[in-house]
Amino acid sequence: MVIIKNISFRYKGSSGLNLQNVNLEVQDGECILLSGRSGCGKTTLLRMINGLIPHYYEGEIEGQVFVNGNDVEKMKMYEIAEQIGTVYQNPRSQFFNIDTDSEILFGIENMAYPREELKVRFTGTVKETGVKNLLGKNLFHLSGGEKQKIAFASVYAMQPDIYLLDEPSANLDAHAVKRLQKQICALKRLGKTIIITEHRLYYLKEIVDRVIRLEEGRVCGDYPASDFFVLPDETRVQKGLRLLDRNAELPFQKSSSQKKSGHKKCTLDVVNVSAGYKKNPVIRNISFEASEGEIIGIAGHNGAGKSTLAETLCGLNRILEGHIFYKGNELKEKQRCALGYMVFQDVDYELFADSVRNECAYGMSGIDAGKISRILEKLNLDDYEECHPALLSGGQKQRLAVAVGMLCNKKILIFDEPTSGLDYDSMMRVCDLIRMLAEEGNIIFIVTHDYEFACNVCNRILVMDQGQLKEDYEITVKTRKKMTELLL
Repeated sequence: MVIIKNISFRYKGSSGLNLQNVNLEVQDGECILLSGRSGCGKTTLLRMINGLIPHYYEGEIEGQVFVNGNDVEKMKMYEIAEQIGTVYQNPRSQFFNIDTDSEILFGIENMAYPREELKVRFTGTVKETGVKNLLGKNLFHLSGGEKQKIAFASVYAMQPDIYLLDEPSANLDAHAVKRLQKQICALKRLGKTIIITEHRLYYLKEIVDRVIRLEEGRVCGDYPASDFFVLPDETRVQKGLRLLDRNAELPFQKSSSQKKSGHKKCTLDVVNVSAGYKKNPVIRNISFEASEGEIIGIAGHNGAGKSTLAETLCGLNRILEGHIFYKGNELKEKQRCALGYMVFQDVDYELFADSVRNECAYGMSGIDAGKISRILEKLNLDDYEECHPALLSGGQKQRLAVAVGMLCNKKILIFDEPTSGLDYDSMMRVCDLIRMLAEEGNIIFIVTHDYEFACNVCNRILVMDQGQLKEDYEITVKTRKKMTELLL
């Protein structure tokens, strides 16, 4: 059982309270969903439960958290780890090794199990979590979704009583989300206690028992799942919640640049491109054309080559074969870097400055201060201008990286899972800004597994599979079924 009594918390360096007088009880075997807008305190609450606050994150605490009758603040971290397993929103932050096998074994090796028990647990974990195809690989060569699978497997191997899952589906393709569903259901059948923070809600409809909604660090709602998942769309949107039902039909929103009739002249021409790492191609024989004002989604299963294609377009990968032309001129690596900008899936890779405002101007000369303020306001980050990026929530960091992408003044903009960790309001703000960029004549590429986001902003989808471009089609009412099967 998890008991949270009158918890208030303020991170060191934070101006306001991150949690305010939170009281919550989670019974043994319950599956709880923590919902709410980005930055409302969901991840902070998980850190209170698993002891990262105060053992790792410093700050001012009032109240107590009890796990199975023990005060978490007084427990040793190894004692907590034996009872609680956490899968973080950014799986890279919890890795200790460089290969997948060692990472899965790391936790149970530290629990000093006999060699035979280690073998049994490893074999069972690989089979039950479906990661056999990822064994023996370098963690740094995996896609974001593949890293997420290994992070879950490493926790699953330890067989804790309590699972904390922080945005577990954020980087997963549709097939992997269905597997995650089955894994959570299996944990429930074993009597495990599960607490999930999530914005991608539809896949949890038949799984969770209760939904706790947070707002500005306070508990503002406690619903039986049967009541929460039938909230009308108007109420859902008002509360900043994402899609609740995978069967709901979403309207396709188009920018004015996409609605103009007539054939558009090709601006970017990708011809038989193969690229990868060293001499090993990850993508092969990719060819397509793109025009100014297009917003093109790049979709496909985890490890299909989506991020590699995106990195190649903006000059971060060397072309092994083939050519890329912009307005008829062939682009070499440096020229692709000069024209393109990429917002990474793991935004911690590209946040360098000591404040949100300084991050927006980092490395850019003559940037208009007023434009920075307008972009931050549109992304609801204006109250955090002087905040250090490391103190932001996962969703807020994602919005900050998007803001920098908006300000960089490049002609080819690439966003890798830009809605990971974003609530409905933030997603729609990102949609509006991306449409604005398209209408200014830029070419936008978006690597995404997010059906709701793709419906709202993309006009075309490139489908990747096993490193090759399998389909390229316009998003219309007629192709809705294809989209649903691909992303849901």
